[in-house]
Amino acid sequence: MRSAARLERGAYDERERASRRAFVATPPDTFLFAAVAALVGIGLVMIFSASSATAYAEHHDVAFYVKRQFMWLVVGLICAYGAYRIEYQKLRRAAPYLLAGIVLALLAVLVPHVGIDVNGARRWIGASSLSFQPSEFAKLALVIYLSAMLASRGERITSLTSGLVPLCVPVFLCALLVLKEPDMGTASLYVMVAFAMFFAAGARIPHLLAIFLSTVPLAAISIVASPYKRARIFAFLDPWKDPQNTGFHIVQSLLALGSGGLFGVGLGASRAKYFYLPEQYTDFIFSVLGEELGLVGAVVVIVLFVVLAYRAVRIAMAAPDRFGFFLAVGCASLIVIQAFINIGVVSSSWPVTGVPLPFISFGGSSLIVNLVSVALILNVGRHRKVA
Repeated sequence: MRSAARLERGAYDERERASRRAFVATPPDTFLFAAVAALVGIGLVMIFSASSATAYAEHHDVAFYVKRQFMWLVVGLICAYGAYRIEYQKLRRAAPYLLAGIVLALLAVLVPHVGIDVNGARRWIGASSLSFQPSEFAKLALVIYLSAMLASRGERITSLTSGLVPLCVPVFLCALLVLKEPDMGTASLYVMVAFAMFFAAGARIPHLLAIFLSTVPLAAISIVASPYKRARIFAFLDPWKDPQNTGFHIVQSLLALGSGGLFGVGLGASRAKYFYLPEQYTDFIFSVLGEELGLVGAVVVIVLFVVLAYRAVRIAMAAPDRFGFFLAVGCASLIVIQAFINIGVVSSSWPVTGVPLPFISFGGSSLIVNLVSVALILNVGRHRKVA
């Protein structure tokens, strides 16, 4: 069996090498680059607007948070340039080591005096001013690892026991570690991105459904046993039942979005950001955006994410090898699924999960990971088929 698997993997590698010879280098995708640049620009403007009141109250500097975000943007652009220039095939060989390193980092977060505890959640490592979230970097490590494994498996992905289940083990391991922080949103994101990649690889839908259904009892027990998770689910079902406690986030978010109307109350004129809406410049920044820029501004942001998804899929379909295809699909899924989860949360269409809005929410780790993800998509897109 092992020798047959090695022969199959060797045959796939040989076909990929022959396929890469039929591709030539091309400039980066202009539409994808423009969409991401627009999202980053909107993010800087909205962070300044949404955080100004809090920044002045806490630091006597209305630009405190946008300055920090700009600093992380510079770091992220440097990392993204490196990811764009590297020969992405090298990541395939490094995938197991990246996954092992990130699992160790996720374990370290849970160690007292190593992981930083903020509001009852232990998600960060480092000093308070220079900390990072291993769970954010785990997203990218999982995408790279799954891309490498899917590229090697070929048709075996249609097998439940030898193709699909072994790939689910690292996904659920990382999800369980993040769930302990607790961070239900990021844990669920790991699973959704992995399932999107499995589907793209040709996994059978009944197999995916079987794995999903097998996790439902464990997820239900986890939610019922945890007051934190239980409160979030019940708040999603009826936020107006307890608008001053469990439903406070959603109620204030809906009020902010409703106040925006079609064209918004004007940039910088949000009332919700004055300590009515919690986490107004992180997880709920889209609510402030909807209030200030209205439905038109919100739709523009959604369209930019759709453009990103469309261009990324085009790049994936023209990838020079299977690893490049899965890498582009995984990185695009990572960004787009996260974006629509966040928008679903602020519009009360999804349970509150604590997932930031890519490129727009304040946060260094998230910004760096998303910029590197786009750079890897553009890296794959540097090649095209010879006409």
